[in-house]
Formats: sequence, C-alpha cells, structure tokens
Amino acid sequence: MNNFDFNSLFDDIADVVPVPAGETFVGADGLKYCANCGGAVQCVVEFSGITKIVPCICACEKKRRDAEEKKRQAEGLARRVAYLRADGFHDEIMQQWTFENDNGSNPRIFEALKKYVSNFEEFYHDGRGLLIYGNIGTGKTYGAAAVANALIDKGVSVLMTNFSRIINQLQESFERRQSKIDNLNGYDLLVIDDLGAERSTDYTNEIIYSVIDARYRSGKPLIVTTNLLMSDLKNPPNVATARIYDRILEKCFPVEMNGESQRRKKIAEEYNAVKNILGL
Repeated sequence: MNNFDFNSLFDDIADVVPVPAGETFVGADGLKYCANCGGAVQCVVEFSGITKIVPCICACEKKRRDAEEKKRQAEGLARRVAYLRADGFHDEIMQQWTFENDNGSNPRIFEALKKYVSNFEEFYHDGRGLLIYGNIGTGKTYGAAAVANALIDKGVSVLMTNFSRIINQLQESFERRQSKIDNLNGYDLLVIDDLGAERSTDYTNEIIYSVIDARYRSGKPLIVTTNLLMSDLKNPPNVATARIYDRILEKCFPVEMNGESQRRKKIAEEYNAVKNILGL
C-alpha cells in the first residue's frame, strides 16, 4: 500500500471522530486540548513512516457519547418491553400484576418466585420451569404473571395463556396446528395458566400433550399453574393425562401456593364496603 492510501485511511478515521462540543486551546506541543476537561482532542499518529495529526476524543466527550448510547439503549429496551408486554398477555389487567403490586399475603413463595427471575438465565439454560399449584384463589395466576412481568422488564419474551384459548386457536386452523405450536415455542418462557380447567376429552388431551411435549423438546422453560392437588398430578385418572403430567413434573419444579383465598377475601371486603354504604 502506498503513502496516498495511508493518508486516505487516516482521513477516513478522522472523519468519524466528532468535533469537540466545547471550547479548545492549543497546548505547548501545538496540539488542541479540551478547555473543559483538559484532555487532548488531537493526537499524533505515526505509521509506516507517515506522521499525522488526527482528532481524538477527550474524557468529557467520551462521557457524553457514553451517556447518549446508554440513553439510546434504554429507549430501545423500553420500546421492546412495551411490545413484549402487549404481546405477552391476552388479559390486559395482568400487565399490572407485578411483585411491586403484590399485597404481601404469601411472602415466602413470592420471594422464591423472585429468585426464579433473578436466576432465569440458569433456569433457561436447563429448560427448568415451575409448577405452581394449590387451592383456588391463593394467588397462583398472580404469581405467574408477576414472574412474566419481571422477565419482560428484562427484555425476555414471555407468553401467558391457557389451554382453553390454545385449543380454540388450534381448532380454527387444523392445517396450521404444528405451525401455531411452533410459534408458542418461539417465546423464551411459556406460561400456561389454570391447567385442568379446560374440558377433558380425548381431543383436548391430544392437543395439550402436543403442546407440552413440543415445549419439552424445545428445551425452553414452562410455567404451569393449576388447582390440581399433587396427589392428582402423581396419580392421574388415565394414560392420556399421565403422559401430560409426567412431562410437566419432569421439567417443572413444584411450588405449592397455599393459605387463605385472596379472591374470597377481596369479595368479602367489597361486600362489606357496599353493605356499609347502603347502611344494611
């Protein structure tokens, strides 16, 4: 490569270095310096017998550029999070079900769910999910949604749905069933709410198994919530449900959500509030 080529290369590099935003002064060495931080905004480069004075970035300019990049990344994450949250929940109210809004009724379990979030990278690598089970109204769905929202805040793609909705979607497009199941596995985390609430038939069990098995084979984590007891899960009534529950128990760590029904407690509080207003 000749001298002209090197000069052109230096010029190209100089073109991408930003012009100092503030005042500059010329130092004793004849080079320019930033009047704000005192850092050099020009430097001498020697290469292959060629000596050139080229612009460089001082400390305060670097700090400014780093701040702009950090802001750009934060804005990009905010846009992604907004999209993921809208895409991840079929019920908009669940977007508000977060650890921050939790009423504190089950602190031990919710602390465990927070740890699942903070260690998600490891759980994701192992394809390890959760089976959140327990009595009706104890906060299983809320807990799963809180996990989903916390991960979405980190830019993780999550879909929270249920088998009734999945079955309806697959019935609408029988020819594209596998494609729709594959779409479910495009999410980093799949949350299936209220397993066992759907009507049990040979057809629905076939679909449920197909979804669970495909998720199992994808190696990605799954969270399932259910009102079923552990005894129900370990002693299923037939072979079809046994295949489903075995897959879930193999990759989903069981977490029992017990305690007072928060749903009934809320209903009672609202009932008493109306009763007081009416003077009854």
